[in-house]
Amino acid sequence: MERLFRSLKSEWIPATGYVTASEAQRDISHYLMHRYNWIRPHQYNDGLPPAVAEEKLNPLSGGGG
Repeated sequence: MERLFRSLKSEWIPATGYVTASEAQRDISHYLMHRYNWIRPHQYNDGLPPAVAEEKLNPLSGGGG
Protein backbone atom coordinates (compact mmCIF):
# COMPACT_ATOMS: atom_id res chain seq x y z
CA MET A 1 0.00 0.00 0.00
CA GLU A 2 2.84 2.38 0.76
CA ARG A 3 4.24 1.86 -2.72
CA LEU A 4 0.86 2.73 -4.23
CA PHE A 5 0.73 6.03 -2.36
CA ARG A 6 4.34 6.81 -3.22
CA SER A 7 3.60 6.24 -6.91
CA LEU A 8 0.43 8.30 -6.71
CA LYS A 9 2.25 11.22 -5.09
CA SER A 10 5.32 11.13 -7.31
CA GLU A 11 3.67 10.33 -10.66
CA TRP A 12 0.27 11.89 -10.56
CA ILE A 13 -0.65 14.51 -7.95
CA PRO A 14 0.38 17.99 -9.09
CA ALA A 15 3.00 19.74 -6.96
CA THR A 16 0.58 22.63 -6.44
CA GLY A 17 -2.20 20.31 -5.26
CA TYR A 18 -5.86 20.55 -6.26
CA VAL A 19 -8.22 23.49 -6.21
CA THR A 20 -11.23 21.50 -5.00
CA ALA A 21 -11.83 18.19 -3.26
CA SER A 22 -14.04 17.01 -6.13
CA GLU A 23 -11.24 17.70 -8.62
CA ALA A 24 -8.84 15.67 -6.47
CA GLN A 25 -11.33 12.82 -6.09
CA ARG A 26 -12.01 12.63 -9.83
CA ASP A 27 -8.33 12.80 -10.78
CA ILE A 28 -7.10 10.32 -8.16
CA SER A 29 -9.93 7.89 -8.98
CA HIS A 30 -8.87 8.03 -12.64
CA TYR A 31 -5.27 7.27 -11.68
CA LEU A 32 -6.21 4.31 -9.49
CA MET A 33 -8.91 2.74 -11.62
CA HIS A 34 -7.43 3.40 -15.06
CA ARG A 35 -3.71 4.16 -15.11
CA TYR A 36 -2.46 2.20 -12.09
CA ASN A 37 -4.60 -0.89 -12.73
CA TRP A 38 -4.64 -1.05 -16.55
CA ILE A 39 -1.66 0.89 -17.95
CA ARG A 40 1.21 1.31 -15.48
CA PRO A 41 3.64 -1.64 -15.63
CA HIS A 42 4.45 -3.37 -12.34
CA GLN A 43 7.74 -5.14 -11.70
CA TYR A 44 6.00 -7.78 -9.57
CA ASN A 45 3.81 -8.80 -12.54
CA ASP A 46 6.69 -9.13 -15.01
CA GLY A 47 6.00 -5.66 -16.34
CA LEU A 48 2.23 -6.06 -16.68
CA PRO A 49 -0.39 -3.86 -15.04
CA PRO A 50 -2.34 -5.65 -12.26
CA ALA A 51 -5.63 -5.97 -14.17
CA VAL A 52 -3.89 -7.33 -17.28
CA ALA A 53 -1.90 -9.84 -15.22
CA GLU A 54 -5.09 -10.99 -13.51
CA GLU A 55 -6.85 -11.47 -16.85
CA LYS A 56 -3.98 -13.66 -18.05
CA LEU A 57 -4.28 -15.83 -14.94
CA ASN A 58 -8.04 -16.30 -15.31
CA PRO A 59 -9.12 -15.75 -18.94
CA LEU A 60 -12.62 -17.10 -18.23
CA SER A 61 -13.43 -14.35 -15.74
CA GLY A 62 -15.29 -12.32 -18.39
CA GLY A 63 -12.73 -9.68 -19.31
CA GLY A 64 -14.57 -9.17 -22.61
CA GLY A 65 -11.40 -9.67 -24.68
